[in-house]
Amino acid sequence: MSSKVHALRLSIIIPTLNEAQTITALLDDLAPLRRLGHQLILVDGGSKDRTRDLADPGVDQVLSSSPGRAAQMNTGARHAQGDVLWFLHADTRVPEAAAVQLIHACSDGQQWGRFDISLSGSNRLLRMVERMMNLRSRLSGIATGDQGIFVRREVFEAVSGFPPISLMEDIALSKTLRQLTPPACIRHPRLLTSSRRWEQGGIIRTIILMWRLRLAYTLGATPQALAKRYQ
Repeated sequence: MSSKVHALRLSIIIPTLNEAQTITALLDDLAPLRRLGHQLILVDGGSKDRTRDLADPGVDQVLSSSPGRAAQMNTGARHAQGDVLWFLHADTRVPEAAAVQLIHACSDGQQWGRFDISLSGSNRLLRMVERMMNLRSRLSGIATGDQGIFVRREVFEAVSGFPPISLMEDIALSKTLRQLTPPACIRHPRLLTSSRRWEQGGIIRTIILMWRLRLAYTLGATPQALAKRYQ
């Protein structure tokens, strides 16, 4: 692994809720970073499965929080000691070179950023979904949680972290950070994101739902109302 990984210390924050089927694979990806001294924090929102037990050997801290990604990620950030906070979903897979590119971007002066993603499923429609997600993010400067948002700790603290809302916390944070500086858009390597959300809900139906939710949020719908529609 490149010596670039030693330049800045990462605090990698993973919110979980019943992720026993996915968390081990992600922590295996991140184990080399932990051996190099980067900090891994898992924040559980009340799992009823073995998430916490499976994660405990592979992280530096297992914390508890009220459920909701914003609350969980803010809890993790309060315990972070690294220079850069990196927020990862539990069903993400992280290639080795990702941390090198992240640290390279931050070492070059970027304050925050995100990754392009690939989706895990083989359906051709998913290739369209990932292309749309990546292109929309590059054009808008808005990142979603699937894209592994990273931000310098002092910048995250200066904007008071994720807003305490039940949905769209990633969009809201991105809009705030975008006012300070454009994001670093890392195209390669891509993070691999689970396609289970699209496959379980139906790919076309999920695309339509997500676009409707984002439009409603832009037009002023409350995150609480959107969360009910999402669930």
